[in-house]
Amino acid sequence: MIARTPEPPYLAVIFSSQRTPGDQGYGAMADRMVELARAQPGFLGVESARDAEGFGITVSYWKDEASIAAWKAHAEHAVAQRLGRERWYGSFHLRVCRVEREAGMGTP
Repeated sequence: MIARTPEPPYLAVIFSSQRTPGDQGYGAMADRMVELARAQPGFLGVESARDAEGFGITVSYWKDEASIAAWKAHAEHAVAQRLGRERWYGSFHLRVCRVEREAGMGTP
């Protein structure tokens, strides 16, 4: 689903990853992380997709750097980050970008 975001500027955290085989609790943790992120001050929305070979991209949108820093430091998110490195991801890259403008059509 396309996230409903406010007028720019705001920040986007782009998480590109290659999953390891098997679920190993990943699905439940991913759902929990979205639930927790939605409750964080400064969270604006999220979009996520993964292909059959395990490559995925999740983009989360945030009001400011402080909101991103607070999310990164969240205790339960820190556990998910550790488990991601240990068992769920063969590789990943995280990028933080400033959204300056957006355009589109239709209702997200």
